[in-house]
Amino acid sequence: MTDRALAVVRAGALTTVQDLGRPGHAHLGVPRSGALDAPAAALVNRLVGNPPEAAVLESTLNGCTLRPRSAVTVAVGGAPCPVTVDGRPAPWGAPVLVPGGAVLDLGPARRGVRSYLGVSGGVAVEPVLGSRSTDLLSGLGPPPLTDGAVLPLGVPAGSHARVDAAPQPGPPGELVLRVTLGPRDDWFTADAVRTLVTGAYRVSSASNRIGLRTEGPALERARPGELPSEGMVLGAVQVPPDGRPVVFLADHPTTGGYPVIAVVRATDLAAAAQAPPGTPVRFTAVGRR
Repeated sequence: MTDRALAVVRAGALTTVQDLGRPGHAHLGVPRSGALDAPAAALVNRLVGNPPEAAVLESTLNGCTLRPRSAVTVAVGGAPCPVTVDGRPAPWGAPVLVPGGAVLDLGPARRGVRSYLGVSGGVAVEPVLGSRSTDLLSGLGPPPLTDGAVLPLGVPAGSHARVDAAPQPGPPGELVLRVTLGPRDDWFTADAVRTLVTGAYRVSSASNRIGLRTEGPALERARPGELPSEGMVLGAVQVPPDGRPVVFLADHPTTGGYPVIAVVRATDLAAAAQAPPGTPVRFTAVGRR
């Protein structure tokens, strides 16, 4: 039987297995998780002929290096990066056949933060609560990749796409996040709410899969004390004691006690996943809860 597996030669700064995530378990304290740039993950799956639920690899900033044990079709998307097979340049954003034993290298992101690797058959690690996603907050799912690890692959479900290259949106020069104010905007002064939607913020280097942290003007509370813990949703803009907004991403906690001043539109979160530290951030109000 063909040995369908990927050997990890270089794990990179942070490379994880991700799929559509595990929604529906917040009442158990389990975050959704899943690919932060969901459209990019979906595209690389389509390019290699996988169904939408197939697991991909999400690399962070400096890529990763892998060696398939048998021939596979791969596609790389998300943050643009150099791709090589045995040292020879290969296309980014298009299906590529990688022979068994060849070295596939995803180099550092030229723009953006997270690159995605789709492999024919998908990464077939054991699912947990219906998902193969690595969840950095709860520890569910497979651990982040390490050098020397071996990842099993599934059986290809279909043929790869017949395209030379697939168009993909570039990482944002300015991150514009549309927000619905509330549910706890009344915990802040009117000036603070105005500052949120007019102030100049930047992406902090402390950002991760749990949340996009910002640097910029602090938001002043109108009320002292803290809330009892309440449910948190994807895209919630929580304000910790330092007053700097944090946008909750896929691995966010399911409950929290700091007030949520607004919630980001779900369709804007993929861009947030690709905004490197220092990227200007602008919040714009499109409604109120």
